[in-house]
Amino acid sequence: MRSRAVMLVLALFLPLTLGALAQEPAAPSTAGQTQEAERPLPDVAALMYEVEAHQKAAEAIQKDYLYHSVETQQERDGHDAVKKTTTREYDVFWIGGVPVRKLVRKDGKELTSDEQKKESERIDKEVAKARDKKDKADSQGKETNPRGGDDITVSRFLELGSFTNPRRVKLDDRDTIMVDYTGNPKAKTRNRAEDVVRDLVGTIWIDEQDRVIRKTEGRFLNAFKIGGGLVVNIRKDTNFGLEQRKVNGEVWLPARIQAQGAARAFLLFSFNGSILVQMSDYRKFKATSTILPGVSTVEEKPGDAEPQ
Repeated sequence: MRSRAVMLVLALFLPLTLGALAQEPAAPSTAGQTQEAERPLPDVAALMYEVEAHQKAAEAIQKDYLYHSVETQQERDGHDAVKKTTTREYDVFWIGGVPVRKLVRKDGKELTSDEQKKESERIDKEVAKARDKKDKADSQGKETNPRGGDDITVSRFLELGSFTNPRRVKLDDRDTIMVDYTGNPKAKTRNRAEDVVRDLVGTIWIDEQDRVIRKTEGRFLNAFKIGGGLVVNIRKDTNFGLEQRKVNGEVWLPARIQAQGAARAFLLFSFNGSILVQMSDYRKFKATSTILPGVSTVEEKPGDAEPQ
């Protein structure tokens, strides 16, 4: 739950969100985890509100980071055999308050000068469009995500479904609260994004100390389409999951995303079969010259960021 409360969907239960998956959601692994029943568990609703608040605060720090993303997709045929594998590599960073992915390699090959130019033009248009959408929403007093899209608050999550079965486990030697989420099929929704939330089931791992989402796993109960499937199209029972890691002792950033099934959302992501996205090479950056018309480029600050 890749920000703010939208992380509770797109990057909580979606791509960026999207991802450790099998044909069905795997039962929570107990490897390296130890149940702790001694201390009282936090109130689930209060915990989720804290997660939302911490995510808002974390965005300011996330904007100072750049990282590398390797996306591997396997397209499968009707017999579940792999018929095509493609790999794309991206640099992920923020420009003008908008998170972007810049394609740098396809199937291990550097982009041609023509492709690099088109990629820069694409990002320029994407950032401009997101800024305009965000500005319009802000002028109307609407709560939106960094791209200006609908932001679903924890309050709405609690109205569209339920967080249940809290338990404390150890994840990488850190106290972690696991919570299950189940959407309510009878809940009344206000937009298509809320329809997605209503049709989700999954589990969330929350770092107890930092009050951030460490990991999510989930599944879409029903097929989901927007624009007759041209804008958003997600196949029933598509599984997904997301893992984050703490970097530089100050911020949690995406580390691994996996999904299996079929899904497409705008130009953000598309797969039919399985997808694995692995993030690495986290670095801080600062604005210097230009990389796109009217947009600052990124330059490393002294010292690379190390995951913890």
